[in-house]
Amino acid sequence: MKVLIIGGGIGGLTLALALNRYVPDCEVQIFDAVPEFKPLGLGINLLPHAISVLDDLGLRQNLAAVGVEAREFTFYTHLGQLVHREPCGLFAGYEYPHYSIHRGDLHQVLYGAVCERLGKAAVHTDHRFVQLVQGDKEVSATFVDHNDQPVGTYSGDILVGCDGIHSAVRKVFYPNEGAPVFHGINMWRGAARMKPFLTGASVTRIGALFLTSKLAVYAIRNNIDDAGNQLINWIAEVVTDEQSPCDWSAAGKLEDFYPIFKDWTFDWLDCAALLRNSDMIMSYPMVDRDPVNQWSFDRATLLGDAAHPMYPRGGNGGAQSILDARMLAQLLHSNSDPRAALRAYQDGRLNTVNSIVLKNRTAPPDSIIELVEQRTGGKRFDRIEDVITADEIRGIHEGYQRVAGYDRESVARARG
Repeated sequence: MKVLIIGGGIGGLTLALALNRYVPDCEVQIFDAVPEFKPLGLGINLLPHAISVLDDLGLRQNLAAVGVEAREFTFYTHLGQLVHREPCGLFAGYEYPHYSIHRGDLHQVLYGAVCERLGKAAVHTDHRFVQLVQGDKEVSATFVDHNDQPVGTYSGDILVGCDGIHSAVRKVFYPNEGAPVFHGINMWRGAARMKPFLTGASVTRIGALFLTSKLAVYAIRNNIDDAGNQLINWIAEVVTDEQSPCDWSAAGKLEDFYPIFKDWTFDWLDCAALLRNSDMIMSYPMVDRDPVNQWSFDRATLLGDAAHPMYPRGGNGGAQSILDARMLAQLLHSNSDPRAALRAYQDGRLNTVNSIVLKNRTAPPDSIIELVEQRTGGKRFDRIEDVITADEIRGIHEGYQRVAGYDRESVARARG
């Protein structure tokens, strides 16, 4: 069997490795539009459900060498008051850790493994997908380079679109879908060299969009210099009508959002200094797409953000593409007809992931803080127990875990 993978990001590279693991006689060809891979992006959280897949692919030690093993989730109000903290990963009793990692480091781990196991010839850069043709026995894809010059047409048994939120493969099947949907929230992202805060491995959320803004902060590299500093990743979300370009590499300006956070200086973290001291700032709108009811079309299917672009919350953007890859590879192993495997993959993943898309819009994990800020009117409280009960917090947090598939039972069942 020959598989054409369109897109060499997290989903496409994981799928290639999963096919190599579960369907070892499969020929895999990966195509990406970029002339060369570069370490783009900033932080990403890989929770136990994603690590269970990557561990099965033999990558756990590689990830541990470049990431930060998270110890806890923490939730604070915009005034720096603790709402809730709880352990995560191995510290919460999972079989697998939780790693916070630079997206470029994750990509390099995946790409390095692909080159080692499949060979560099399996990866074709500077190949932008432009056309798909399906027949009774095969599917073919045509590509051009960055100058729009033809670089070839390739055929295979199936084609998998892993080419992100602006997927050209998805556009073949949904030509009138339009641009991703903006929901009135813009994000600015960056990273700075700082001393560790809290445990040095705390995935921390601060503030609430009820009050127009919030921050997510976590370390993504350890011991980056002789002074023991970490690389601390941050994401600032602000309610606004002004939408940034829908481009993960778009530059952002500190002055566009810093005034909102200039007084966020706490005894456990100086958020204002973190923002000011960042080497670079990127801007991206909070966008997704409305769920669709079909990903698989005969010999072609969609995976990751091409199938279900979602808010980057709860560590689920990249994680769900990783879970997609495992299921699709396993089904291609167990089905003699690859078209049946694509239909089974859609049946197994579509409803689950579409639920996460909608959940991320309305009730992400940090809705715990939203509720507290609403009940206090954004003012200080004396005792958190007088504002929100432990049962309410547990219900919100565990409810999201179950929908996203990273509660302990779901992770164990998926591995089994």
